[in-house]
Amino acid sequence: MLLDHRKDLGLLAIRLGLGGALFAHGAQKLFGWFGGSGLDGTGAAMEQMGFTPGRESALASGLSEAGGGTLLALGLATPAAGAAVAGGMAAAVSVHVPAGFFAANGGFELPAFLGCSAAAIGLAGPGRYSLDHLTGHCLDRPGIMAVAFAASAAAATCVIRRRNAYLRAKAPASQQST
Repeated sequence: MLLDHRKDLGLLAIRLGLGGALFAHGAQKLFGWFGGSGLDGTGAAMEQMGFTPGRESALASGLSEAGGGTLLALGLATPAAGAAVAGGMAAAVSVHVPAGFFAANGGFELPAFLGCSAAAIGLAGPGRYSLDHLTGHCLDRPGIMAVAFAASAAAATCVIRRRNAYLRAKAPASQQST
């Protein structure tokens, strides 16, 4: 019994820490909070990274982070929240891959860690200290999990492919492979 409570407390701690970090990153994009650029500034940056249209891409990214992070912290609709964050972080990883793994070099370490952590919570469930538990897990069912992760993977694949095609088309002819 004590072991069960320890696991639930551990899940709560992970959900609060991860959800809080994700919310902060999303709030930077959406509202310009915490030193962020808001939708207009983030939209311009997204456009430079190849995510077009930029403002809509910033909105989607900000919502996946702030919304998904909030839901993860609350333990509400946990599979959908975890899937949404994982999909958003997959797109972020695609930006950072050329710099390698480590964040200190501009690599994909942080978005990969955030995405994997969110996916793990989405798959494992939120634990007893969650709104999903209080609501009888009506939004935390295997069918919801399967649909959420499939939709997130499909959306992330489309976004990344579209970005890659845009970047290839934009590259000078000397850089394009035959």
